[in-house]
Amino acid sequence: MKITWLGHSGFRIEIGDQILLVDPWLAGNPMFPDDRRAEAIAGATHILVSHGHFDHTGDILAIAKELEIPVVGIFDLISWWESTQGIAGVGFNKGGTVRLGEVSVTMVNALHSSSIGSDSGPIYTGGEAGYMIEHDGRTIYFSGDTDVTMDMELYEALHHPEIGILCAGGHFTMDMKRAAYAAKTFFDFKTLIPCHYRTFPLLEQSADALVAALPDVDVKTPEVMETLDL
Repeated sequence: MKITWLGHSGFRIEIGDQILLVDPWLAGNPMFPDDRRAEAIAGATHILVSHGHFDHTGDILAIAKELEIPVVGIFDLISWWESTQGIAGVGFNKGGTVRLGEVSVTMVNALHSSSIGSDSGPIYTGGEAGYMIEHDGRTIYFSGDTDVTMDMELYEALHHPEIGILCAGGHFTMDMKRAAYAAKTFFDFKTLIPCHYRTFPLLEQSADALVAALPDVDVKTPEVMETLDL
């Protein structure tokens, strides 16, 4: 499989017969090079959304309409977008699993908040989530925005993810120390990729603490638009 960091919490994941865009925030993302947008979204088959905040949903509707591909996420948000934006969607809920071609995607819990801004204030968008993405016996855990949670013990027992993509920037999510604790305490990752850091000065700027805390895990810190072949 191939995993490309799009900056912040955005990823392009080529797995099985699918090319998944996960929380792709491109326009306005200070980490993402605008001239590489076409490359980032080329051939995508589905878009996964973890929650409603702008730094996760900013480009989803535009990409979905441009490529005519479905958006996959929590039922409330997807149903609203289907009825108001005319997109195709796959709406489901926590604990549910959907098949995207050869790939299974299970929605799991996260601890955060979820809304979209409007002229009259924030609109609640159905709750925050993470995903287990599985193909051919290999599983990726994409945490979405979350803190450490005891649910992670269940995720390991049920899914045994080989690859973890964990938010680790602090302030809005786990920081590097808490992400390291989650990885050491609950998971048996072979590979770990931090995200939701470096984007703004408010967030952690280095993953050095995560790397140092996990000597037995292959912690990858790719540059934006760098592809990892795992």
